[in-house]
Amino acid sequence: MLKTWVVAPTCLPRVIRRCHGCASDRFRTDGKFRVNAHHKLLDVWLLALCTACGDTTKLTVLERAHVRSVRPELLDRLHDNDAVLAAELLQDPVVRRRNRIALDWDDAWRLDTGVPDHLDHEVLDVSVRFAARIPVRPVRLIAEGCGLSRAEAEGLLAEGKLVSAVRLTGKLSGDFTFMLKP
Repeated sequence: MLKTWVVAPTCLPRVIRRCHGCASDRFRTDGKFRVNAHHKLLDVWLLALCTACGDTTKLTVLERAHVRSVRPELLDRLHDNDAVLAAELLQDPVVRRRNRIALDWDDAWRLDTGVPDHLDHEVLDVSVRFAARIPVRPVRLIAEGCGLSRAEAEGLLAEGKLVSAVRLTGKLSGDFTFMLKP
């Protein structure tokens, strides 16, 4: 029987970017936007605070965009400081590249397995689905979901009892399936 596990975000990830005020490289954001109008042109930034000194940095979302080119529902979400929109924009590769940032997902996600007793079954067949593009090591997910240590999960992989069509030793951020044999 195929089980489904879900990797879901619990909060917005920290932003990796060098702070100009101190030596820190981590910022946290709570989904606040700043919208600035210059006649018929808009600038929009996502605000982030340095985790060490509290300095604010602005992550550019829109730059000199014509007011009529921005959908009214998007503008409403920006004015309402929509945290879901902030999460979507942080996932956007164009926004990340423009601002030269990376995301730190440590302690910002959880694994929902549904049933805690997975090792009682003969063969465990699992489909892992990602609710957001969160880079995680599959061996770590499998160890956490099955109540094993990472070393035990890596041992099962080396013995051939843990099988998947994808490489389980690197990081993944997309859906995959695996099978755990007794």
